[in-house]
Amino acid sequence: MTPAINLAKKKKVPHTIHQYEHDPRADSYGLEAAEVLGQDPAKVFKTLLFSLNGEPKSLAVAIIPVDQKLSLKQAAKAAKAKKAEMANPEIAQKTTGYVVGGISPLGQKKALPTFIHSSAEEKETICVSAGKRGLEIELAPQDLAMLTRGQFVDLCG
Repeated sequence: MTPAINLAKKKKVPHTIHQYEHDPRADSYGLEAAEVLGQDPAKVFKTLLFSLNGEPKSLAVAIIPVDQKLSLKQAAKAAKAKKAEMANPEIAQKTTGYVVGGISPLGQKKALPTFIHSSAEEKETICVSAGKRGLEIELAPQDLAMLTRGQFVDLCG
């Protein structure tokens, strides 16, 4: 069990676990998950960390569909920051307790401001990383928002 799965269980949030064999040659962890699990890429979301205002340790979380690109301008606006840039992977791993490619928005070591792409609200359920490569958790977007204290915003331009 990962901290992400443990959190969902502890809070009694309905969820489904999807497991698959991660291919180390895959170009994109998220697209690989969608393909292997036979899911629509618009329903599988990736967890990205970004730093605020040039402060490498001032982080926030963006959860967006795997087939989209994060707009750093929109991410900064959502976080009420002047600018945003992708987080240093080592700092992201240290802050969340998860490895890149398996960073879950759930059960992170440190609670970070979290933003979920607005398209998630239209879905019955979405998949996000469950805390390691090859492991996804499917749950209602509203439950994800509740567990992460996340807000729905437009993050892709």
